[in-house]
Parts: sequence; C-alpha cells; structure tokens
Amino acid sequence: MQRRKFLQSSMLVTAGIAVAGNPVIAAGDRQTTAKEVYEWREYEMRFGADQGQLENYFKTALIPALNKFGVKKVGVFKDWTPSEPAKFYLLITYSSFENYLSVNTKVKADSDYNRNSATYNSISADKSLYSRFTTSLMLAFDGWPKIVVPAGKSRIFELRTYEGYSEDAVRRKIKMFHDGEFPIFKRAKLNPVFCGEVIAGDKLPRLTYLITCNSMEERDKGWSAFVADPEWKKLVSDPQYANTISKISNTFLVPTPYSQV
Repeated sequence: MQRRKFLQSSMLVTAGIAVAGNPVIAAGDRQTTAKEVYEWREYEMRFGADQGQLENYFKTALIPALNKFGVKKVGVFKDWTPSEPAKFYLLITYSSFENYLSVNTKVKADSDYNRNSATYNSISADKSLYSRFTTSLMLAFDGWPKIVVPAGKSRIFELRTYEGYSEDAVRRKIKMFHDGEFPIFKRAKLNPVFCGEVIAGDKLPRLTYLITCNSMEERDKGWSAFVADPEWKKLVSDPQYANTISKISNTFLVPTPYSQV
C-alpha cells in the first residue's frame, strides 16, 4: 500500500511553486506542487451544420457538468478570423491525472448531464454537427504549473504549437522556457495562460501554449519586443537550445461569451 501511494504521488506531483500570485518559478527556487492537466479539443463543423446546437450542448450540458464536479475553468473559443467550416476549441483544466479520470467518470453517470445532453445525443447521422473532434492531453510545465485566467474583457488569444524532431529536442525547448523565457514573456506583455507538454494526441513530440493580449496590435508589438530582448538573444544563441523545434504553428482565437477563460 505504501509503495502504491508513493508511485501515485510521484506521478501526480512535480516541481513548481506560485510566486507572488504568478506561477513563474526561478530555476533554483522550485519546490513541489501539483501540475495541472489540460484537455484541448478541436471540433470542425460540417458545412451547413447548426452551430447553435453544439454551443447549446456546451452551455447547458457539458460545462455545467464539469463545473459541478470541480472543473471551474472551461474555455471555449472560435477562430479570430471566421473559418469555413467553423471550428470550436475547448480547454478543460484538471487538477491532476486522477482528477481527469474521476471527473469524466462522474460526468458520464450524472443524471443532469444526461438529461441536458439528450437533444445533442439524439441528432441523427445525416444531420451530424461534425465528423469527429480531436483531443490532446497536456501536462503543465514545472515553471507554469497552473492556468492563469485573464481579466474578463475583450481580448485575443494565440495558441502556439512547437513540434520537435525528438523527445530530447522538446525537453530542451521546455528547459529554455524555464531558463529564461517566462520573464521575457512578461516584459513583452505576451501573457501566458497555460504551457503544456503534449503527452497524448497527434504530432508527437510537441508542446503547446496559449498566450493572450488585449489586441492584435499589442500582440505584434509584444513579439517584436520579445525577439529584441537581450535575454532572448542570449538564450537563442546558447548551443544547448539549437535544433529544438522543427515546426511552429499558431492559431488566433477569441473566447465565446460563455467561455470561462
């Protein structure tokens, strides 16, 4: 029994501590704290499908059920520039792997959830809203173990994904965040929301993070300031960080009115 508890603790607890209300942690000051687990879903609608039906499912069934069982931060986003077919993006924040398993089990068995999702589940195949949705699971970085929800005002989000040619390449890129990138983000006013190593999903190995700004203009100024920062120039010239990323992709998002992030 003691061995089992030790193994569970080892899996669910990792380095990191929130400092002065911000989760950025100096490399030499890390203490143990639980890191969050993020589920990121992407729904691509069928042409002509009723988006309102999917959003109603989010608003009246899924999000209330997740909130009921302790998941308080569910983000729902759309593309900043509307796409065709439309896409919806969900960010679900769990306190741990154990919490992820527990919450999903409870949601599926919950009578309120099953009642509120009845209309969604009764949609016929010929009127389906989407073909499939993709999902990935991420484990928060040591140096950014908790999500930081921005103030509730009009803003833009940027989802950035870095693919590496090997596990070690991604490990070194994550180390680069811990060795100096987080303070540079703050100085550039590129506000991180979450940073996660993708542990289940496609296009592995990779990492994903979400930043937010008040506007696209602020975002552009921020990245200009980031790459001009002396500390960034020092980091990027360090040989240990060479050849870490083989592909970078980004998506600009806006939150729906009912998003909790």
